[in-house]
Amino acid sequence: VQLKESGGGLVQVGGSLRLSCKVSGFTFNPYYTRWFHQAPGKARELVASITSPGGSADYADSVKGRFTISRDKDKNTVYLQMTSLKPEDTGVYLCNEGTSWGQGTQVTVSS
Repeated sequence: VQLKESGGGLVQVGGSLRLSCKVSGFTFNPYYTRWFHQAPGKARELVASITSPGGSADYADSVKGRFTISRDKDKNTVYLQMTSLKPEDTGVYLCNEGTSWGQGTQVTVSS
């Protein structure tokens, strides 16, 4: 499985971004696709996950009500819709399935 993230950028506090994770290859069901956040100088943190099949989503407390994870099966893409962004959301966002990781996409929230 190969994963490629996109959609990061610079946004003001309170703004929104949608991250994409394009998935290529095959994974046996059931499995999770996860989004992690790595802030500068901090450990990698799981922020959201979605199951396949079923599409059940789960979130870290820090992003509940602000972030939404979803999957487009036809496009083999998992999204992370991020709203009401805060400076502490700044960092690299990485997509993960099993032992496969993408290279990450940078999100910077400026105040």
